[in-house]
Amino acid sequence: MTWFILSVLTAFCESLKDVFSKKGLADIDEYVIAWALRFFALPFLLPILFFIKIPPLGQGFWIALFLGAGLNAVCTILYMKAIKQSALSLTVPLVALTPMFLLLTSPFMIGEFPDLSGVIGIVLIVIGSYVLNFNATARGYFAPFQALLQEPGPRLMLITAFLWSISSNCDKIGIQNSSPLFWSLAATSCMAVVLIPIMLYKSPRALQQIPTVFKKLIPIGFFSALTVIFQMLAVSLTLVAHVIAIKRTSTVISVLWGFLIFKETGFKERLVGASIMVVGALLISLF
Repeated sequence: MTWFILSVLTAFCESLKDVFSKKGLADIDEYVIAWALRFFALPFLLPILFFIKIPPLGQGFWIALFLGAGLNAVCTILYMKAIKQSALSLTVPLVALTPMFLLLTSPFMIGEFPDLSGVIGIVLIVIGSYVLNFNATARGYFAPFQALLQEPGPRLMLITAFLWSISSNCDKIGIQNSSPLFWSLAATSCMAVVLIPIMLYKSPRALQQIPTVFKKLIPIGFFSALTVIFQMLAVSLTLVAHVIAIKRTSTVISVLWGFLIFKETGFKERLVGASIMVVGALLISLF
């Protein structure tokens, strides 16, 4: 049961990271938030180096690190833009589409192929995405699918979900060529470095803004770090697929936060849609 508790904590911290990011985006530039998500996690992650041994690095480590860090840096920015421009309960659940895209990218990158449960999972995710926008049916039967592409937040999150399906494969390659904890530290550090010039270019006043919003950035990094720590501890106790499957429930928790904290409407249909998408993600992840 320990691994299950740690996995639930992973999902919970993931959802809180989204909440504090959404609140910060009200008066902080999204590029600053994207950088803070990685940089402010480091003070909580770097002490782990004193408790682990640096593993031997395989040949694929550096390629996976630079490619994965680059993609994840872009994903972080797109993610922040998505939750800034649209409702949290409408955008965050679309992250559950990543397993669907993984069924397309994984066979090419790491030779993993889907089975029947993967196909069923895809169908459930598509149904969930429909229910997520069910209130749009008054504009036509296909209106919910069109809304996913036409609204800025969901559109950006769809792109993010696809890019994450590539970077997730890079993460697996990186872990295979090092270790889970060391890879988490290396990838987070690299992403923080990559995001610095992007932040300074896109947000010229970032250096002046950061000291004034320092207190708002700390919880974003804190819950980002906790997500990584709990996830890696859980992975050390059970199968990775089990941990990731439970982590997907963060989408449903985010829908709850969107309703309770941000007073977002359409709670009922979005919660049902998010739940169906999570079931699809569970089928893909577990089997």
